Amino acid sequence: MAGHETALEAKNLAGKPISFDEAQITRRSLWLDAARRFSRNRLAMVGLGIVLFLLFLAVFANVISPYPYDKADFSVVSILPFTNPNHPLGTDRIGRDYLTRLIFGARTSMYLGLLVPVITFSIGVTLGALAGYMGGIFDFIVQRVVEIGTAVPVLLFALMLLSIFGAGINNVIIVLCITGWIGPARLARAQFLSMREREFITAARAIGATDRNIILSHILPNALSPLLIAFTFSVPGVIFAEAGLSFLGLGIAEPTASWGQMVNSGVGNTIRVYWHLALLPTILVAVTMLSFSFVGDGMQEALDVTRSQ
Repeated sequence: MAGHETALEAKNLAGKPISFDEAQITRRSLWLDAARRFSRNRLAMVGLGIVLFLLFLAVFANVISPYPYDKADFSVVSILPFTNPNHPLGTDRIGRDYLTRLIFGARTSMYLGLLVPVITFSIGVTLGALAGYMGGIFDFIVQRVVEIGTAVPVLLFALMLLSIFGAGINNVIIVLCITGWIGPARLARAQFLSMREREFITAARAIGATDRNIILSHILPNALSPLLIAFTFSVPGVIFAEAGLSFLGLGIAEPTASWGQMVNSGVGNTIRVYWHLALLPTILVAVTMLSFSFVGDGMQEALDVTRSQ
């Protein structure tokens, strides 16, 4: 072959040769294509920006907030917002800076919204994966437990447990984890059940791959997309559940800041005078849930391999 050219050669429509340097060939993968599709989704990018901003507030709340979250200032002239430069959003009923409480409320929501799904998905995916892959008596036991958990009303069960053990952030985490692993377990079982008899799994068994290697290296990566989407959608559900329990007085206890607790504290006040006490945390809960929903929708569309490139 003359010239010993290292570049690939082709011809365009005019018949002229075109050289493609190997360094110019872009490697494509599912995750790179998903990232490109996600970046073109404007609502998803807006939601991601809000989520990152809330995470920034949660991590650096001690630095950003103007006051300690439990410091009361009884010398303020007015608790109304936009009237006192020292307290731009006013204060609550006992003189604590409301902007500070909202910032630390973001820390509580982000902490619970991310920690609880991590725990529930770790438990649920493990049990569901083993049940779907192994089958037999283990699958039977897991399925019966899942059916019992599905039949129990989640909110009433959470209220019952919190009324027994009391309010507090640790008790809220335990209660939400007890009821939150069922959905991930069902999803993981369905994914593993559908993939364990695929041709590539049969080929992996034929070459001597162990069950652990098959689960971690072959089935789990292929089941990761729906699990990741479900994880994203579970975060706003946990945030809403915590806000609802705190609103009912069974969630986060004082003096820890919580948006749901702040709504509960502001509901009994006069709407015309102290309208911001319940309105501002309600808006933040709604915006947070909507942002995570946008991110989840964007991930669902981005990871859909049937979409055109």
